[in-house]
Amino acid sequence: MSATAKRRLGGWLAGLIVVASVPVALVLGTMAPASALANGLALTPPMGWNDWNHFQCGINESVVKKAADAMVSKGLKAVGYQYINIDDCWAKSSRDSHGNLVPDPAKFPDGISGTANYVHSKGLKLGIYLDAGTHTCATAGFPGSLGHEKQDAKTIASWGVDYLKYDNCHNNGVPATQRYPVMRDALAATGRAIVYSICTFGQESPWTFGPADGNLWRTTGDIGDNWNSMTRNLDINAAHASIAKPGAWNDPDMLEIGNGGMSSTEYRSHFSMWAMMAAPLIAGNDLAGMSSTTQSILTNKEIIDIDQDPLGKQGVKVAEPSSGLQVWSKQVQNGVRAVALFNRTGSTANITASFGQLGLSSNTATVRDLWAHADRGTFTGSFTASVPSHGTVVLRVAPAGGPPPPSNAIVSKASGRCLDDPASSTTNGTQLDIWDCTGAVNQRWTVSGKQLQVLGKCLDAFNNQTTPGTKVEIWDCNGGGNQQWNINSNGTVTGVQSGLCLDVTGGKTANGTPVELWTCNGGTNQQWSRS
Repeated sequence: MSATAKRRLGGWLAGLIVVASVPVALVLGTMAPASALANGLALTPPMGWNDWNHFQCGINESVVKKAADAMVSKGLKAVGYQYINIDDCWAKSSRDSHGNLVPDPAKFPDGISGTANYVHSKGLKLGIYLDAGTHTCATAGFPGSLGHEKQDAKTIASWGVDYLKYDNCHNNGVPATQRYPVMRDALAATGRAIVYSICTFGQESPWTFGPADGNLWRTTGDIGDNWNSMTRNLDINAAHASIAKPGAWNDPDMLEIGNGGMSSTEYRSHFSMWAMMAAPLIAGNDLAGMSSTTQSILTNKEIIDIDQDPLGKQGVKVAEPSSGLQVWSKQVQNGVRAVALFNRTGSTANITASFGQLGLSSNTATVRDLWAHADRGTFTGSFTASVPSHGTVVLRVAPAGGPPPPSNAIVSKASGRCLDDPASSTTNGTQLDIWDCTGAVNQRWTVSGKQLQVLGKCLDAFNNQTTPGTKVEIWDCNGGGNQQWNINSNGTVTGVQSGLCLDVTGGKTANGTPVELWTCNGGTNQQWSRS
C-alpha cells in the first residue's frame, strides 16, 4: 500500500470510528440537516470521471485529454456524464511569489486553463482538487487552501474550472463547519458556476452541514476496489437517505468499476446500488482503455435514469427476508418505484419484492428488468427473481395501467414513449429519441408560435435539410424555417419547411430509437399526442 493510500486509509478509519460510535437513531433522527445550498447546480447527482482511483499521482494533461476523448467516443457523454475531474498531485510543491497555486508544468504544459479549454471543446466540464488544510492529502504535500480560500477560488475560476473537490487533510484541527463555508462563499464570489464537493471522509457528520455548504458531501472513507469496501460504503451512506434532495447529495465515493478488483457481477451491483442511492456517478477507471463490459455497465441508461430521476429521492432498504437477501426501493416520478433485489450472500437465491412494501398505489404492477432491458409482464402482489451471488436485479415497477404521461410531453402513439432530449443535453446537434415517459424536464416541450422548445432549445431539422431521413435535433432557437412545425389534427407533426413528418425511425418502439423526418405515410410511428 502506498504512503498516499495509507494516509487516506487513516482518514477513512477516523471517519468510520465517528460513524460507528453514533447510535443509528441519532444519525437518522436528531441531527437535522441544514437548508440546501441554493446555487442552482447539481440538481441531479453529478456524473463524470475522476483520475484518483486508477491513476492517483500519475495524473497529467495527456491522461485528462484521453479521458475526455473517451468520454465522448465511448458514449458516456451521450448518457449524461459531463465532468472530467483532476484529483490531487496536479500542482507544484509551492506557491509562486504572489501566493498563487501553480500547475506543475511537467504534468500540465498547457496549464489547467489550457486543459480546461480542451475539455470544454468536447462539450464537457472540468473539475479540480483542493484541500481545506495547509497541505493536500498526497504524501508530497502540495499546497492546501486553508487561509487562501478567496485567492484559490479566484484562480480556479479564472482557469475555467466547473467543479471543486475540497479535501480534509492537514486541517490543524479547525472544525469543518468553520472551514468549508469559507470556500463556499469564495466560490460564490467568483461569479462562476462551480459544483462544490465536500470531502471530509465522513468525519464531523457532513450530512448535518453539507446541504448548506455544498452540492455533495462524502459520507464515507475512501472506497477500495473490492466487495467488502464497496458494501461498507454502501451501508454507511444508506443511513442518511432522508437528507438527499436535488442539489444536495450523499456521496459514498467514486466508482471502482473496471479497475479489476471485483467481478463484472459485483461491478453491476456497485453501479446499481449507487444509482438506487441517488449517488454521484463518478467513474474512476481508465476510460480510454476500458473493456466493452465496463463500458456497457457505465452506459446503461436505464440504470442511469434511476440515479438521475428529478425527484431526487435516495432509495432505502425496505425488506431483508433472509440475511443478505435485500429489497431496496426508490421513489421515482409518476408513482413508479425502482427496485433492487440485492444478493449479498455466497450463492444464487430467489428474492421476492412484495408490492405492499414498495408504496405503490396498486397491488398490480408492470415490471421491467433494467439490466436485461426486458419487460417481464404484469404481476399481482409481488415479483420474484433469481439473483446470483453478489448480484443485483434492478426493476422498474409501475402501477398497472401505467402513470399518465407528464405535462407538456409529446407521446408516440406506436410505443407510448415520449419525445426525449437524451441525458437532458443542451448541446446543439443532439439527436432526439423516444424514451419511457418520466416527467423529467428533457421531455417537457413548450409551444412558442410554431416552435417546439425543450430546455431552452428548439426542435430543429438538421442543416435545413428537407429529405427523408434528416436528423431531428435540438439547436439554439433562431427563427429558421427548419425550426417551424405544424401540429396537425391527425396526430402528425410536420416541418413547415420540408412538409415531412416527425418519424420514429423504422417504426421501432424501443427506448433510444432516434427520431427523424420522413415522408408522411399514416404510420403510428408518425402519430403523436400532447398532454
